[in-house]
Amino acid sequence: MVEPRRYIPKDTDPEAYDVQVLAYRRMGGVGRTAVMFRLTEMARKNAAAGIRERHPEYDEGSVRIALFRLRFGADLAREVWPGREIPEP
Repeated sequence: MVEPRRYIPKDTDPEAYDVQVLAYRRMGGVGRTAVMFRLTEMARKNAAAGIRERHPEYDEGSVRIALFRLRFGADLAREVWPGREIPEP
C-alpha cells in the first residue's frame, strides 16, 4: 500500500503518481540512484542545449563555462577561470 500522499505534482494524476512511487520502491536504492544520475545528465544536456540555442556564437568551451556559471554562480566561475570573460548562460 502507498503511504498518504504528501505532494503530487499538479500535472500528475494521483493514480499515476501512486504507480510511479511503487515503481521507484521496487527499484531499490541502486535503481533509484541510477535513475537520478540519468536524469541529472539529461538536465545538464538540456541546459547546455539551451545555452547553445541562446548563444549560437559560443564555442564548446564557452558553453561549458556558461553551464558552470549557471550551476555554481558567476563568482565561483571567475575564481575557476580568472582573467577570462565568463559568458552568460
